[in-house]
Order: sequence, then C-alpha cells, then structure tokens
Amino acid sequence: MSTGAELLRTHGLRVTRPRLAVLEVLTAGGHLEVDEIARQVRTRLESVSTQAVYDVLGALSRAGLARRIEPAGSPARFEARAGDNHHHIVCRGCGAIADVDCAAGEPPCMMPSSTHGFALDEAEVTFWGLCPACQTRREADTSA
Repeated sequence: MSTGAELLRTHGLRVTRPRLAVLEVLTAGGHLEVDEIARQVRTRLESVSTQAVYDVLGALSRAGLARRIEPAGSPARFEARAGDNHHHIVCRGCGAIADVDCAAGEPPCMMPSSTHGFALDEAEVTFWGLCPACQTRREADTSA
C-alpha cells in the first residue's frame, strides 16, 4: 500500500504536512465537511487555517485523490474515494451519506437521452431516503 507521501508524489503534488494530514483524515473514511476535516487536521498539526484546508482539498480533488460532493441542501463534503464513479445515498432525516457502487457497468454508468456533444466520463446520482436510525425514530414518533 502506498504511503500518503508516495500518493502525493505519484499525482504530481508536493509533499507538505497539511496535505499529508488532510489525506490521512480523508482516507480514514466518511463524507466530511470542511470544518470537520479542519478540526481533525488540527489534532495532527500544531496549527492550520481553514483556508489552507480548502486549498489542500482543492489540490487533492484536482489530482484525483479526493472527491467533492454537494448533496442538495448540504454543505460540500469530501471523501477519499475518487475516480470510480460511485454514487451516494443521503438520509433526508439526519443527512447521513453512504456510498453505492455504480449501478450499470462502466463509467459514466448511465447515458442521457442527448449528450449535446459532450464527451461524458462520469454520472453523479444521489439516492434519497431514510437511514435505519431515522426510520426507527419515525416509527416511534408515529406510534406515540
């Protein structure tokens, strides 16, 4: 398995402490908001600005080491799982997000009725519903 420094170099990025820390936070998993990423990075580094975290996330996203997702009504979130054209399920109750593998073959997984001349390479699908905890909460509320 590649180290964070090797990943950064392989993708043409300079190795810096903030980049390594952000990459470490993202590879731990989840769909994290910038404030949460910054909070976790600050436990690894003496100090880092929120703007520096945004800059690192931008560089990682452009290099294909991070993916930015923006579910409707939610702030941008970032994840380390990038480049595989997976989709997401979002809970309408609590905002929890889970990954869903591509539903139909190779990226972009789905084709629109017209491409308007675009060369397509990705489809972004968001499924919406209630997570198990919110379903249980709703059932409890309706039976009370």
